[in-house]
Amino acid sequence: MGRRIHFVVDPQGWCCMGLIIFVWLYNTIFIPKVILFPHYEEGHISVVAILCYYFCSLFCIASLLRASVADPGKLPENPKIPVTEREYWELCNKCNMMRPKRSHHCSRCGHCVRRMDHHCPWINNCVGEDNHWLFLQLCFYTQILSSYTLILDFCHYYYFLPLKKENWDVFVFRHELALLRISAFMGLIILGGISGLFYTQLMGIFTDTTSIEKMSNCCEDISRPRKPWQQTFSEVFGTRWKILWFIPFRQRQPLRVPYHFANHV
Repeated sequence: MGRRIHFVVDPQGWCCMGLIIFVWLYNTIFIPKVILFPHYEEGHISVVAILCYYFCSLFCIASLLRASVADPGKLPENPKIPVTEREYWELCNKCNMMRPKRSHHCSRCGHCVRRMDHHCPWINNCVGEDNHWLFLQLCFYTQILSSYTLILDFCHYYYFLPLKKENWDVFVFRHELALLRISAFMGLIILGGISGLFYTQLMGIFTDTTSIEKMSNCCEDISRPRKPWQQTFSEVFGTRWKILWFIPFRQRQPLRVPYHFANHV
C-alpha cells in the first residue's frame, strides 16, 4: 500500500511463518464449521458472533502478511544525509555504511534497519521503524482471536445448548472432540506466548526503548528527553489519530521527530 515489498529469503523464517498461517487456517475453517454455523442455525447465537470472528480473523491475517512483506526500514546503499543531521549519523562496523543512530545491523538479513527492535522469525522479517506498528497490530489481534477461540471452545461444551441436528457422516463432526481439543491447545500456547511478547513491546514503547537497546544495557546511558506515551505511540503508528492505530489497511506516514531525541545504540 504505497510501500515497496520487502522479502527475506530465510527457510527457517518460512517454516515459522507457515506454522502461524496453518494455525490461523485451522481455526478459521473448523471453528465456524463446528461451533458458529451449527449454533447459529439452531438460534443459539446471532450472526454478530460470526461476523466478529471473521472480522478478527481478517485483521489478524492482514497484519501478519503486511508485517512480513513490509520494508522494516532498510537503509539504502548510499543514503543522502542532510547537512544539519550529519552529527546524528554513525558508521556501521559490519557493513561500513552510514546509518542514523538507534539503527542496528541485522545479521540474518544482512543490512541495517532504522530503529530496529528485533528480527522475528514468525513474520520472517525484521521489526523496525516502518513495520513496528504492524507487528503490534499482529500481537493485538492474535490475542483477541485466540481468546475468542478459547471462549467458543468452552461455551460449546459448557454453555451452549446441545445441538439437535448434526451430520455425523461428515469427518468434521465425527472428530469434533479431537478437533476442538487441538484448537484449544493451540489457542492456549499462542495466547500465552503472544501476551508476554505484547507486554514487552508495550513497555518498550512506553519507555521509548527497543528490545536491542534493553539487551545492550544502554538504557542507563540514554540522555534524550523522556516523551509522553501518546507521542511515542504516535511515532510508532505514524498518526495521532488513535482509531487508526487499530487499522492495518492503511499507509503509515512517519512523523517528523527532532534528531535530538536520537541516541547511540
